[in-house]
Amino acid sequence: MSRKPAVTISRLDLERIEALLDRMPPAQAAAHAALREELDRATVLEPAEMPGNVVTMNSTVRFTDEEGGVPLTMTLVYPNAAGKPGTVSILAPVGSALLGLAKGKHIDWPTPDGRKRRLTVLSVEHQPEAAGHLHH
Repeated sequence: MSRKPAVTISRLDLERIEALLDRMPPAQAAAHAALREELDRATVLEPAEMPGNVVTMNSTVRFTDEEGGVPLTMTLVYPNAAGKPGTVSILAPVGSALLGLAKGKHIDWPTPDGRKRRLTVLSVEHQPEAAGHLHH
């Protein structure tokens, strides 16, 4: 597996995602071990310090999945907002993989069936922090 790219997360997103994981039953939380690893190794910044090219919670991101190659545009959301067209939950493998990646970066992410998918961020179409929404 290739070396993992740097990830940057806002302090607010980190606190909210950790609280979400901490409220889960242990067996369910264990299914999100890869997300926990990403949180543990992330560079944490205040929301006002987030670079505008980094995927944060509630960001709309354009990316490719190496297998399909067709660019997708999705908004990274918390589970309670997932299910609408064009959204992906932070708890979904794709959502966990995108969090904290900067434009142009890619990550190899394990899928539930044990394979790896390479996701590449093409652009961050909308980021709440860049738009001045620092408490999303």
